[in-house]
Amino acid sequence: MDIAALAMNMSQTKIMQSVGTAVLSKAMDTNEQMGNQIAQMIDSSAMELSVNPNVGANFDVSV
Repeated sequence: MDIAALAMNMSQTKIMQSVGTAVLSKAMDTNEQMGNQIAQMIDSSAMELSVNPNVGANFDVSV
């Protein structure tokens, strides 16, 4: 294998790794935002229970 082909392959590998890292970083940021939103939703439901503690606590089931 000649030097030019080796250098080109190494450059392409470096670019692919950079792109993969950027995509992974974006996915991690998105997941973090979704986790924060879920935590806010849980907090808001806890607020509802503090205002109306009996709402949703009991339900009747017949089989």
